[in-house]
Amino acid sequence: MEENKQQSEQVNDEVQDDQEVVEPEVEVIDETETVGEATSNSEVEQLQQEKEELQNRLARLQADYDNFRRRTQKEREADRKYKSQDLVNELLPALDNFERALQVDVQDESTKSFKDGIQMVYRQLSDALEKEGVEVIPAEGETFDPQIHQAVMQVEDENYASNVVVAELQKGYRLKDRVIRPSMVKVNQ
Repeated sequence: MEENKQQSEQVNDEVQDDQEVVEPEVEVIDETETVGEATSNSEVEQLQQEKEELQNRLARLQADYDNFRRRTQKEREADRKYKSQDLVNELLPALDNFERALQVDVQDESTKSFKDGIQMVYRQLSDALEKEGVEVIPAEGETFDPQIHQAVMQVEDENYASNVVVAELQKGYRLKDRVIRPSMVKVNQ
C-alpha cells in the first residue's frame, strides 16, 4: 500500500507539474494612461507653440526697441547738429538789412565811419554764423537747382546758357547740409 501511496504521490506531483500553467506576461494597457499621454502630448505641443509665439514676440519687441533707440539717437544728433537753426532763421533778416545798408554810397567822412562800423558788425555776425556751420549758397552763374534756388523771374539773356542763374535777388543759406533759406534768383530761359 505504501507503494501505491508513493506512486500516487508521484503521479500527483507530475500532474501538478503539468497543471502548472505558465502564464505569459501580458501587459495590461491602462486606458487612462494612453488618454493621459495623449493629453500630455497635446499639452506639450500647445506649450511648444505658445513658447515659439512668445519667442517671436520677444524678437519683434527687441527689434522694435532697437529701432526706437536708433531713431531717438538720430533725432538727438540732428537736434544737436541743427540746434541753432531757429536762431539763424531769426538773424537772417538782420543780416540782409546789414547787406542793404552796406550797399549805400556815402559822401562825407562821418557817414563813412558809420558805414565802417556797420561793416565791422556785419563781419562779426557773418563770422559767428559761419562758426555755427552757416554758409551762403552760391547762385549767380550756377545751373538752376530747385533744391537750393527759388526762381522768381525768367529772362532771356544771350550771355548765359539756358537754365542758368542770371542774378541773385536774395542770398540763400545752408546750415551744415540743410537748406534753411533758398536763394531767390532770376533764371535764363
